[in-house]
Amino acid sequence: MLRWVLLALLIGLCASAGDQKAKKKVKSQSLSRGWGGGINWAQNYEDGLAKMAKSQKPLMVIHHKDNCPHSKDLKKAFVADKTIQKMAKEDFIMLNVVEETSDKNLAPDGYYVPRILFVDPTLTVRTDITGKYSNHLYTYTASDIQGRE
Repeated sequence: MLRWVLLALLIGLCASAGDQKAKKKVKSQSLSRGWGGGINWAQNYEDGLAKMAKSQKPLMVIHHKDNCPHSKDLKKAFVADKTIQKMAKEDFIMLNVVEETSDKNLAPDGYYVPRILFVDPTLTVRTDITGKYSNHLYTYTASDIQGRE
């Protein structure tokens, strides 16, 4: 009888440990939203600003929508590029948002997706860092990533 109780207790402990690992993985996936699981993602804009102030690394804000084909293509190229993943992990505080932030500075030329903006540690939105499109200055596409080699 004691053997069965110990076995049940051991199984319960193993199941509990597995649940904890699964919960951590789900949280990480939910913050990455598929943009790179090895990257430490900020939870929201305020969290990103706090992490930026502490680390003195710039903040990269990726605005996207889950159902946007251009966002999906950019995400796929972003994840596939090892150099970009390494830079995102080591050189930036990263935030990806599917909902707009309340900071109007993060939409200097309008609300569209995908768009990427950078905020430096002095809390300045770097509007001088733009993509190649004149109608959507902060749009980047999969071909921008693939064409940089």
